[in-house]
Amino acid sequence: MVTLLIKGCTGYELQKEKPNTSEDFFNRSELVIEENGKERVFRVLYLRYFEENLQEFTPFEQNPIFKAGTREVELKDIVALACFIKHPEYRNRKRVYIKESAEFSYSLEGLNVDKLISFFQDLEVGKSSVLRSPLEYIK
Repeated sequence: MVTLLIKGCTGYELQKEKPNTSEDFFNRSELVIEENGKERVFRVLYLRYFEENLQEFTPFEQNPIFKAGTREVELKDIVALACFIKHPEYRNRKRVYIKESAEFSYSLEGLNVDKLISFFQDLEVGKSSVLRSPLEYIK
């Protein structure tokens, strides 16, 4: 894999834009990547239900899942990074939609939390972090 510069990693809850839409059932996680001098955003949309029941679908106990520097990192902040690491087939995509609990769980299992904390500390201090190998992030 080519070395990538990660410039941002964040997540948020979608809000209803119109009364008859279902956005409030979803969260979005985003990873801002610079590769070969070009910046792009990788987005993962997933059911908020998975986060509301995170002990059932993830190895984490609560939100925020950890603290990196002064930042409290929530599950929605790491989902895009986890998917990017665990699913090589997603690396050239712009968007992914996860509706299956098994896919969501797989994306988050076996992650090296110490490496994630270090990654987010790098983002806080240097405002970017280098992703050399996805294997560094998997136990």
